[in-house]
Amino acid sequence: MKKLLAFVLSMIMVMALLAGCSSDKPKEAASTKEGTTKENSNKKEDTKKDTGKKEDTSKKHKVILITMDSIDQHWVNVDKGAQKAADELGAEYKWMAPDKKDDAQQIERVNNAVADGADAIVIAANGPDAITAALDEAKTAGIKIVYVDSPANTEACATFSTNNKAAGKTAGGVLLDELKAKGISEGKIGIVNVNPSTDSVVQREAGFREAFEGTNFEILETQYGEGDVAKSQEIADNYITQGIVGIFGTNEGGSVGVGNAIKGAGGGVVGVGFDKSDANVSLVKDGSLLAIMAQNPDVMGYEGVKAAIQAINGEEIPEKDVDTGVSVITKDALP
Repeated sequence: MKKLLAFVLSMIMVMALLAGCSSDKPKEAASTKEGTTKENSNKKEDTKKDTGKKEDTSKKHKVILITMDSIDQHWVNVDKGAQKAADELGAEYKWMAPDKKDDAQQIERVNNAVADGADAIVIAANGPDAITAALDEAKTAGIKIVYVDSPANTEACATFSTNNKAAGKTAGGVLLDELKAKGISEGKIGIVNVNPSTDSVVQREAGFREAFEGTNFEILETQYGEGDVAKSQEIADNYITQGIVGIFGTNEGGSVGVGNAIKGAGGGVVGVGFDKSDANVSLVKDGSLLAIMAQNPDVMGYEGVKAAIQAINGEEIPEKDVDTGVSVITKDALP
């Protein structure tokens, strides 16, 4: 009996020992599997995050240039300068221009720029008053306004233009000096202007007239050709029939018309003009025009867009009323 009891107790101890060993191993394996699965899951998630494409939330600033027309080479050069600045600064850029100098068409371009989502409008105002309401509405919509060449009568972030009165006075001085050199001390002088409302050319005329104050020359009543070459030439032809000794064209189209009229008359009249273009340079080379006042339209466009981007970004614009300069081009100065 004692032997049987000892045998049973021995078997119970062996079975207990075996059970204890087998229960430890599954727990360890389960723990290892769970850790490996979790680690692999984290690695996959991390890999997904690393290789996933990030959404591009950047937005280019949109700047729109509006000029008086799209014809004059002057505006083409403003556009070139503006495009250069836009490319350098990574801005979205567009040039909108009427096909002729017309207030209604320019107002339409401003409204189109607003509808197109412009952040800034860089504009050469055809007239200081007609465009003002449209520009005020644009400003109310949060659009920044920058002037190039010609401002309107509403505040803008900055203006980049020629000191037109000073440039007009320079043109008058060049013409007066040439008349004196020819021994002419009196006579009639005509002016072919664009219109009576565009600030830039009004200032040029004022400066030109100022140059002749205190002399014996008579400045005739100004005639307006709207910057159109054919109309300006017709006006200049009529002046020439009145026996004028000198004539001034206040912009590119007017100057070409003046030069063509003088050429058609066989010379004898001293003409000065404004704006550098291929046609005007050709007229200076052949002597039909004595000189042209050359602005820097590319500088206007470049600095105008640069200031527009600064305004959009809320940055301080260092100079807000900039004279972009003018130079006198005569035959001697040409290559």
